[in-house]
Amino acid sequence: MSIRFTAKARSGVIALTVVAGLALGVAGCGGGGDDKKPEASASASKGDGSKPSTQEGQSDAPLAELKGPEGLNLKITSAVRDSGGFVTVNAELKNDGSKETVLSSQLTGNETEIMKNGQSFGGATLVDSKGKKRYYVLRDTDGRPLTTAGVQSVKSGESIPIFMQFPAPPADTTEVSFQLPTFPSATIQISG
Repeated sequence: MSIRFTAKARSGVIALTVVAGLALGVAGCGGGGDDKKPEASASASKGDGSKPSTQEGQSDAPLAELKGPEGLNLKITSAVRDSGGFVTVNAELKNDGSKETVLSSQLTGNETEIMKNGQSFGGATLVDSKGKKRYYVLRDTDGRPLTTAGVQSVKSGESIPIFMQFPAPPADTTEVSFQLPTFPSATIQISG
């Protein structure tokens, strides 16, 4: 009986170690997303969205520019693959219209787990036509999307830096289609 108990205890410790490691890894990813959120809010108040993309070492030329409803313009500034197996898409959302625009709830997507966490860009996807796969915005252990969240509206002339983090497609896939509800899709290049 003690051999059986020891084997069960050992497998329990191993399972606990694996779960703890995964939780720390995901929490580390979630923490990175939370760190970026305050920067977005701070720079959104000034309306100067060009500095975050150059701080990240990206050129001034966007990967894509998408015209959305009510004067919204989404300029994708980078799509960077990191060594952890993620792709982070950085963009600038600007209101070129003459009045404040309330963001559509469609941007959050239609998944219950993401919707219960409030307004976000959780409805974004990357489509790898070559690999025939669609990649959804990642979530942390509490189900919150790893994307800019809490932006309800954009004032006329205001620019807000946003980000969305996805699982990375295979290393040989460098071109994907970016899709966000209410905006046209666009082909973007992944760097890194």
